[in-house]
Amino acid sequence: MRFLKNQFRKALPTGVAVGLLLGLFCGNAWGQESPALSSSGRFQPVFSSNGMVATQEEQATRIGAEILDRGGNAVDAAVAVGFALAVTLPEAGNLGGGGFMLVHMARTGETVAIDYREQAPAAARRDMFLDAKKNPDPEKSRFHHLSAGIPGTVAGFLLALDRYGTLPLIEVMAPAIRLADEGFPVSPSLSSTLAEETELLQRRPETRKIFFKENGGPLQPRDLLVQKDLARTLREIAVEGRTGFYEKRIASDIVRDMQANGGLIALADLKNYRAVLRDPVRGTYRGYEIVSMPPPSSGGIHLIQMLNILEGFPLANFGYNSGKTLHVMAETMKLAYADRSRHLGDPEFWHVPAPGLISKTYADFLRGKIDLNRARPSREIQPGNPIPYEGRETTHFSIMDNQGNAVSNTYSLNTRYGSGIVVPGTGILLNNTMDDFSVKPGVPNAYGLVGGKANEVAPGKRPLSSMCPTLVFKEGQPFLATGSPGGSQIITTTLQVILNVIDHGMNLAAATNGLRIHHQWLPDELKVEPGLDPRAKRYLEERGHPLVVSSPMGAAMSVIGTKEGFYGAADPRRPGSMAAGY
Repeated sequence: MRFLKNQFRKALPTGVAVGLLLGLFCGNAWGQESPALSSSGRFQPVFSSNGMVATQEEQATRIGAEILDRGGNAVDAAVAVGFALAVTLPEAGNLGGGGFMLVHMARTGETVAIDYREQAPAAARRDMFLDAKKNPDPEKSRFHHLSAGIPGTVAGFLLALDRYGTLPLIEVMAPAIRLADEGFPVSPSLSSTLAEETELLQRRPETRKIFFKENGGPLQPRDLLVQKDLARTLREIAVEGRTGFYEKRIASDIVRDMQANGGLIALADLKNYRAVLRDPVRGTYRGYEIVSMPPPSSGGIHLIQMLNILEGFPLANFGYNSGKTLHVMAETMKLAYADRSRHLGDPEFWHVPAPGLISKTYADFLRGKIDLNRARPSREIQPGNPIPYEGRETTHFSIMDNQGNAVSNTYSLNTRYGSGIVVPGTGILLNNTMDDFSVKPGVPNAYGLVGGKANEVAPGKRPLSSMCPTLVFKEGQPFLATGSPGGSQIITTTLQVILNVIDHGMNLAAATNGLRIHHQWLPDELKVEPGLDPRAKRYLEERGHPLVVSSPMGAAMSVIGTKEGFYGAADPRRPGSMAAGY
């Protein structure tokens, strides 16, 4: 097999070049606005004439490309990548979490959304995370067995493979099983996150046993990470399928751990869990079709809503990351996130006015509220009424194959390493996704997002998400598969990749590398990555934007398909990310 590499190379333990660690080689910081570099061709994406995989972790990218090389399709590769990341990227890749997958099948022309988001257990109650004084208790909602929703990842991957894949389950899972059983050298990025989360991960003996040395220190680069319990779990899933995870030994181990530690997940919860096929939300932007995730993700609706508003502004004329462009983007973001706080939730429990929110007419109404000369304070903005118009830890990967199929997938444990709890005997890290519910109306969650009744805790309910796997079509064919991790910043990261490609004509590498901003209505602050052009900074400050310099935002993993072949880009904001063809 042959990996296609960027023109820039970085020495790695494996000797393979990682796609798009380009910003690290420039004289300026990776996030610095640099239109000359962006348009000069120095930032080149990976190219392949056969197929492309972009993920956050090198070994998972290799596995996906190998599956394509052996004749598997994009869905086969996606499932192989998803299980591999559960081994090699434990901070976000998972068996104990959940997420969303967008699949396009060329033969039928079908594009489907697979919702494998976690669910609240049957014993969950609205006020379960409030203390005696009715105040939220973050310890319970983030780091306790109570914080875990019913995992959906295994059900989602198996549903995707069964309906849309071509290879046997055992074949696509074999690479992940081998990595867990034989181990792999710890990367610098994995070692770094283990060190940063030492306090959380050392709380639990089972977690400590896997990720730390006998002397108590975290695993270091090039140390071998062997996960025998996880390998056993993966083998049982590969042989027994869905029942192996949701009904047999693994399920019993999860429930036993719950019962011993005050958790709520019961055998009936696991047995009854189902991934759901949903119709994607669809919109258009400057002649392209945008297809993304529906609720319980808020990502697709608000991505399309923001694109609808921005379509009324000549962003190309305003200029890439000019003060004027960033101003209208920030004002648009506020309006969308205000609507998110009121209108979005699990559609099985709450009427989400999706047609109104993604209506062009509603966007016209909202656009009229944007003052080109003034930043509206968030206190002046309230959720709108779309009804009359009806008619930070996650990982993302994107894959296209030479048959015309495409996959965009985002899944998560919620925060980094989830609750930090490993179920004894399984190697499975548990999610803390219950914190994504609105624990108390008006009180922010771990990502600062505010919610209300639409997203309150209820048995069997799926918490609202910002995950935003997206496919962009050009003349009916998959053009761009993209998405990102990043909590509340997922939607705005995905938005900016699309704007950079469509409005500003950037190649995929430059579009991914470009400086990002983020505003989520509350708190009232405009986050900007380091390196904002001083003229743009002054323009925004003069219009009243409260600027806050942010750490890197998001980590977009994207693939573009053209008549000539495929271009891939893996975000340099996450060390170890890689795009590869075959």
